[in-house]
Amino acid sequence: MDSCLNLRAYLILCCFNLVILTYSSSSTQPLCHENESRALLQFKHNFVINKFASVGPSAYPKLESWKLLDGKNNGCCSWDGVECDHDTGHVIGLDLSSSFLHGSINSNNSLFTLVNLRSLNLADNEFNFSEIPSRIGHLFKLTSLNLSKSGFFGQIPSEISSLSKLVILDLSSEIDLYSESHLKLGKPSLRDLVQNLTNLKVLDLSMVNISSSMPSVLSNISSLTTLNLEGCLLYGEFPMEIFRLPQLQILNVAGNENLTGSLPEFQSNSHLKSLIFQGTGFYGKLPGSIGRLESLVYLDLSQTSLSGTLTSPLGNLTRLSFLFLNDCKFSGQVPSSLANLSQLTEFGIGNNDFDAGPLPLPPGKLLKLTRLSARRMNLQGEIPLSLANLTQLSYLSVRVNDLVGKIPLWFMNLTLLTVVDLSQNHFHGTIPRSITQLKRLDFLSLHSNSFTDIVELDMFMKLPNLVLLQLGINNLTVLDKNSTNGTLPKLDILGLASCNLVEFPSILRFQDELQALTLNNNKIRGEIPIWMWNSSKETMEYVDFSQNFLTGFEQQQAVIPWRFLIVFNLDSNKLQGSLPVPPPSTVIYIVRENALTGVIPPLMCHKNSLRMVDLSDNNLNGTIPSCLASSSEDLLMLNLSGNSFQGSIPSTFTMNCQLLMIDLGQNQLQGPVPKSLANCAMLECVGTLPENFGREQVLCQHALAEPLHTHRLCGGKDCKTDGPSLILETGRVDHR
Repeated sequence: MDSCLNLRAYLILCCFNLVILTYSSSSTQPLCHENESRALLQFKHNFVINKFASVGPSAYPKLESWKLLDGKNNGCCSWDGVECDHDTGHVIGLDLSSSFLHGSINSNNSLFTLVNLRSLNLADNEFNFSEIPSRIGHLFKLTSLNLSKSGFFGQIPSEISSLSKLVILDLSSEIDLYSESHLKLGKPSLRDLVQNLTNLKVLDLSMVNISSSMPSVLSNISSLTTLNLEGCLLYGEFPMEIFRLPQLQILNVAGNENLTGSLPEFQSNSHLKSLIFQGTGFYGKLPGSIGRLESLVYLDLSQTSLSGTLTSPLGNLTRLSFLFLNDCKFSGQVPSSLANLSQLTEFGIGNNDFDAGPLPLPPGKLLKLTRLSARRMNLQGEIPLSLANLTQLSYLSVRVNDLVGKIPLWFMNLTLLTVVDLSQNHFHGTIPRSITQLKRLDFLSLHSNSFTDIVELDMFMKLPNLVLLQLGINNLTVLDKNSTNGTLPKLDILGLASCNLVEFPSILRFQDELQALTLNNNKIRGEIPIWMWNSSKETMEYVDFSQNFLTGFEQQQAVIPWRFLIVFNLDSNKLQGSLPVPPPSTVIYIVRENALTGVIPPLMCHKNSLRMVDLSDNNLNGTIPSCLASSSEDLLMLNLSGNSFQGSIPSTFTMNCQLLMIDLGQNQLQGPVPKSLANCAMLECVGTLPENFGREQVLCQHALAEPLHTHRLCGGKDCKTDGPSLILETGRVDHR
């Protein structure tokens, strides 16, 4: 009997649980409205899934789950990214962030029929540079709108200002403000946009082109917890009232270089956790009251005009994890109270005017540091032993200081290091071979010190993650073994200036990602080998082979085949033959002090990007191509002196001439100074050396403001200019 009762009770309990589960399931996933389901499917069909459209770490194609079940239109509440109201079944939330969506949105999109939406997140997709549709203002129930980093551009519609229930508004971007593909606020202005959004807690417009002063109306939004206006081209004085917003936790106006202001006296009841003014025009002193911000986790005042001494109360900010005070005008001593910041993980303090002294790194403190930047801060002495305690350190930069001594062997115990920059100090001794124990290194810069040794380049090739290696300007002799491809690291930057090299390093044969290569001031002789042109053909941007003994090219190319080359320096070699032609991408081209012959090839003028051209002190001849003068809208410096050019100066200098300096001296030019040269208003001094005058006499015309026939002769000492100049030192140029 008891067993029957127990069985009956068990069955009743099971039925009860089944009812509960059924009810719970139906309440979790209500049936959505058919018209809303159709609208979502129509929305889906407007886009293609492109794996390159999203970059977020959790990206996946959410719309792939949007399918009809058994031909029914009522299952949309179970689709990825869709949230429905449990009572009404209406779609109230869409989170399609990082969904690989690629396509355009316009005002006819079915999305805007979902008038019950409270939350809309389309962040991290690619909407093909379409404008934000004005119809978004019809979604009047929205409390959260996130369209960040999704390829929208153009004017932000004024209709967003009517979404008065918004609590979160994120229209931030990562696109360069100087490109054409960015969002902007003109009409409405920032003031117009936010004056009705009085419920906002989060406002993020970073990288939106606002180009206005910062409106004080922002201080009326008392609910604001996050205000991010980074890189918005803001200007004028920062409204002090914003600091007094009662709920404010995150304030970021970084990257607005024309935004000025000073820090206030902070109150002890502040909720600030993040304060970022990097790259602004803020000035004045660091108030002692900053020590009252006990909740502060992130403080970035770098690249500002803040000055004076650092205050000891900084040491009261014991929750700080990130502290950046670099590139300011702070002076005096670094306060010892910074040792109290035991939670600090990233610390930048370099490039200030601190008193000379040792690296301010107290022993047994700051043990959580992962990044330390202490460049340009008058550091003296050796690397302190206390650095050995920072076993979490991954980034260390102490470049441009007066540090001395050797690289200590305990340094190799910092096995998490990925970046080491000891450049431009006075370190000496040998570079320890044990540095190859730092297997995570991807950036190693030791240039411009006093290291002495014979170093095998192959040693550094054992660092598998290395992308930057700079050993130049020491007292090193770098030996190159004939490397084989094997497992060589893929370098981006290789700097081997002044390393006593006698040939091109063989590792270059196997590099296809180099962006910068400096081999200047070595002893490399003979021809540039043909295989060199194939090294990093699609990536090379900066090449310096100057001050060697190069005589030419194993195989002359019609155009240097590095397609994206920006800087090419062959200065002070022994190059013979015709002038090598840089690719159209080249901005700076220097081949002075060689033995090149022939004329300037016509290819030099074809769709080039040249800003600085120095072909001086060669044996080039022929006439100066008129295209060089007609390129003066782009050219800033042109030096053709010390050659054998004949004929007249080209008369094709353009109305928008940007030339700062031109030197055509020591050639065989004849004829009048062209009147079009007067278009080059940036030039400050025109010089010539007629046959009957001494070398120091020059023909001056300040800023070429006067007509050419009013030029006056004057002594070189009387024609003073600290600015750009035009030099025509020799020849028969008529100055009448």
